[in-house]
Amino acid sequence: MKILIVADPIEHFKIYKDTTFSMMREAQRRGHTIAVCEPRHISWQRGEQVTAEIRDIRLTGDADAWFQVEGERRAALVDFDAVLMRKDPPFDAEYIYSTHLLEQAERDGAKVVNKPAALRDHPEKLAIMEFPQFIGPTLVTRDAAQIRRFHEEHKDIILKPLDGMGGMGIFRVKADGLNLGSIIETLNKDGAQSVMVQKFLPEISEGDKRVLVIGGKPVPYSLARIPQGNEVRGNLAAGGKGVAMPLSQKDRQIAEALGPILHGRGLLLVGIDVIGECVTEINVTSPTCFQEIHDQTGFDVPAMFIDALEAEIAR
Repeated sequence: MKILIVADPIEHFKIYKDTTFSMMREAQRRGHTIAVCEPRHISWQRGEQVTAEIRDIRLTGDADAWFQVEGERRAALVDFDAVLMRKDPPFDAEYIYSTHLLEQAERDGAKVVNKPAALRDHPEKLAIMEFPQFIGPTLVTRDAAQIRRFHEEHKDIILKPLDGMGGMGIFRVKADGLNLGSIIETLNKDGAQSVMVQKFLPEISEGDKRVLVIGGKPVPYSLARIPQGNEVRGNLAAGGKGVAMPLSQKDRQIAEALGPILHGRGLLLVGIDVIGECVTEINVTSPTCFQEIHDQTGFDVPAMFIDALEAEIAR
């Protein structure tokens, strides 16, 4: 199988924990070939197929010079058996334009994972609102007065931008309302930008669990990202500690309810974030935590993913 991976520059990968790297390693182990490009390398000219400036690479097994470029060329995306969209957020206009180009590649005949239209239709924070039975009190608005009323009702709240990642821009406001006005101004930019507001869930002290769903089926372990010190955020990028643990009964119920629905929409890989018993985000762009779960439990998440990818391509 020939695989093209669309991602951020691979030179910046931290391979000891990078999920895309773990996918590459397992794919190469099975004899699949790997090529890479960035979204900026994809183009579409009138009357032609969608193409990209790609690099064919081989993983070396060396910790430092971990890949070797075996060739550089322009290739049509349809020439690959699978195109993996693994670009990290932000989910901005350029990301959306990339999904349009990838969708045209699908019309050319390419198989893109996750499906570009599904990426657009499931913004990672807003996507939870479709499943109210699994989420805590949540508000999405540009209106500062609505945010203040939500705070008056719930007392202890979390505010976050819709386009953040890795815990960026997350604020907690307790019952005293300290700095609420300033935080609203910072996040909603005088009513120009939507904000998500959620009731604070004290179970965050036990971790923000990443529940991975592959091919509609849950990985049997989650990675609980546990805040450290006085930090409210559990994100690994914000200094959280990752602890792998078996899925709870509620985790599995959530994953088994949402997984088939999301897979049916073209989302082969999803990362559901759960605090306590509440879903807080549904990650579809470039879900992570493969290596952390594998390293701590021995469960081979990359192998489960490549199994699912091979099955998807064979359909």
